[in-house]
Order: sequence, then structure tokens, then C-alpha cells
Amino acid sequence: MSRRRAEGCSALKEILRTSLPAVIDLSSQTLMWTVEAILIGQLSASAFAGTAMALQIVILFFTVILTFVVGSSLIISRHIGAGERWEANHILGQALMIGLGVAFLFSLIWYTGAVHLFRLIRQEGTPEARAAGVTYLRTIAFFGPLVITNFIAVGIIRGAGETHYSMAINVFVNGLNLVLAPTLIFGLFGFPRLEVRGAALAVGIAHSCGFMATLWLLRSRRSTLFLSFRELTTPRMTSMRRLFHTGFPTTVEQLATAVVQFVMMSYAARLGVTALAAHGILLRIQGVLSMVYMGFGVGAMSLMGRNLGASDHETAEQTARTANGVVAVMVLGIVGCLVLFSNEIVRLFVGRNQQVVSLGSKVLYVFALVQIPKALGSVLMGHLRGAGDLRWLMWMVIVTGLLIDITTNYVVIFAFGLGLLGLWSVHTLGETVRLLLNVWRFRGGRWKFIDI
Repeated sequence: MSRRRAEGCSALKEILRTSLPAVIDLSSQTLMWTVEAILIGQLSASAFAGTAMALQIVILFFTVILTFVVGSSLIISRHIGAGERWEANHILGQALMIGLGVAFLFSLIWYTGAVHLFRLIRQEGTPEARAAGVTYLRTIAFFGPLVITNFIAVGIIRGAGETHYSMAINVFVNGLNLVLAPTLIFGLFGFPRLEVRGAALAVGIAHSCGFMATLWLLRSRRSTLFLSFRELTTPRMTSMRRLFHTGFPTTVEQLATAVVQFVMMSYAARLGVTALAAHGILLRIQGVLSMVYMGFGVGAMSLMGRNLGASDHETAEQTARTANGVVAVMVLGIVGCLVLFSNEIVRLFVGRNQQVVSLGSKVLYVFALVQIPKALGSVLMGHLRGAGDLRWLMWMVIVTGLLIDITTNYVVIFAFGLGLLGLWSVHTLGETVRLLLNVWRFRGGRWKFIDI
């Protein structure tokens, strides 16, 4: 076997070993949210709407926390790659120290501010929906410090490349949640029927157990990372500034992405109920597929950080090329399935509503096409993120989102009257432009020399 081919096989093995557990890890959370939504939907439309909005509030707060998750993961990967274990554990301790403070603050806001947060969302409708949302958010708040700290710790473990451990913890947490949710919502096996409060209790109990498992792992020396109580309780301003400086651009990038998605949803809503329903189905499918792409993106980020930490630029490039090839093959299979089974996929969500099925099936062909730049772009962004090229990614997402997804979409949908088909066509254009810009940036090679 030639040296080049041997390096390619080694890179492929490393990518699959790191990325596949991340795919299962992230997909398990999406699956649990879907099951929870189905269970709560059986209570009432108000309970469904209220808890859906409470979940969006929780996710929004978690976006802010990404500052510490991504920042610490990047720095830790570099230190692990360079063989600097103590420095990696120091950053872990500092990140969790900040995380604990943020966790208590957010929990307090959720509990005391729940009523006010839902007053801001007047379009969510009935008082019953708001009451359900407040109940869900306040119940989660009781477990908030453990839930949020565990989210940060598992995110760091995943970002540092220990994806088999993050997978094991999250599959355990979501499996436990899957058992507790129906039991506490509907009062099975002699338990009281707690409805929305039961759903929130299931989340809180499962993630609290997950926190205990994570703490045990980080103190057991089984993982590459070790949680030192000394590093956890001794603040160092230099390290905290480094964490904030590294992670903040990713938080802004994720918030910009959320704003773009919100604006696109509002455009779809103005097109009518049928367009909004079809758009909602496509977003549900996209949520599942994005977890797959994100899993490979996390693997790419981690491997890039470790290789650059070891000053091995050649392996970093080889691994990046192999990862791109793996995802390219995978996404072609996904596109084929979407095109072949477009009608069946849409019917899964809306049954015999022929108007939604007809529109959704038509737009699904464009939706299938956008998966190619989305998948390849996710992995390429993982490479650049692992290299620390974070401000480039932040500005690229802000500028293209504003010019293409928001402005061009408005003109195409409302001035030219192209409707939902136009919306997804423009989104495909946006994803393609972002992919080409990232290819240009990666080939430029500036990422090899970024210090974080």
C-alpha cells in the first residue's frame, strides 16, 4: 500500500471514529424533542404551542453559552494535540467555573422572568398556551444549574474529540427522558398525571442524572480530560479573557443564523397556512439532517484543532480532504432518497392534506438540492472553526444572511411572487455562495497560522 493511500485510510478511520458517535449523540437529542412534542401534542394544542415556545427560549439561552463551549473546545483541542494535558484541564476548570455562574443566573431569569418572557410573545395566542409555557420553563429552572452545566461539560467533551463519551452520556440522558416523559405526562404505572409539568420534570431529572455521570467521568481519569477542583475554584482572568475572545464570534454567528431562520419563517407565514405548514415540514426534516452534518462538523473541528496543536499541517489538510469526500458521498445518498420518496415523506407529517402534500412535494426537490452545499459547508466550517478562523465565519454568515436570505428573498417572494419555491431557491443560492466563499478561504491557507 502506498504511503499516500495509507494516510488516506488512516484519516478516514479517524474521521469515522470521531464523527459517527457525534452524529448519534446529537441525533438522540433531536429525536427526544420530537417524541416529547408528539406526547405533549396529545394533551392539547395550547400545551403544544406553549411548551414549543418555552423550548425556543431555552435554546436561545443555550446559544449564548456556546461562547464557552466552542471557545474552550478549540483551546483544549490545541493543547491536547500539543501534548499539554495540564493546560487542557486548566481551561476545562475555568470554563466550568464560568458555566456554573451563568447556569445559576439563567435559572433565576427563567423562574422569575417566565411570565414576563411570555407576555412579550403575544402572537403565541391563548392564555392557556402561555400558562403551559410558564409552567414548563419554571419547572426546568429548578434543575437549571445542573442542566446547563452538563450541557457545557458534554459540549466540551464532544468538541475535544471524546465523542464516544459524549454519545454515551447523551444517549443515556435521552433514553431516560424517553421513559420518564410518558410516565409523568400521562400518569402511567401509578405515577400522578402531571401533563406539561411532568414533561419538564422528565427533562430535569434525566439531565441531572446526566450531570452526575459527566462529573464521574471527568473525575475518573478515564477521559483525556480531568476536572481538577483547584482549577474549578481558582479564577484566572487571562484564561477567561482567552475563552471569551475565542468563543464570542461563534455565539454571534449562531444568533445571526437564528435571526435569518426566524425571518424566513415570517416570510413563509405571510404566504398563508398551506405554505407555512409545508415550510414547517421541511424545517423538521432539515433539523434531523442538520444533526448528521453537525456531527461530521464537530469531528472535523476536533481533528483540525488537534492536528494544528501538534503542528502537523500536512495531516490536517489530508484529514480535511478525506472528510469532505466522505460527506460528499453521504449527501448524494440523502438527495437520492429525498427525490425518490418526496410524496411519501411529506405525507408522513400531514396525512391526506392534499394542498400541503402537493406544495411540499414540489418544494422538496429544491430542498433536496440545498442539502449538497449545506452538508459540504458544515464540514468545511468545522475545519475553519477548528483552525480558529471564527471572525471570518461570523462576518460571512452575517453578510450573506442579510444580503441573500433576508433581502433577496423578500424581493423574490413578494415582488416577483415566487412564493415558497422562490424562498427555498434563494436559500439554496445563499448556501452555495457560503460554500464557495469557504472553499476560497480554506484554499487560501491563512487558517494554518491563526493563534488562539
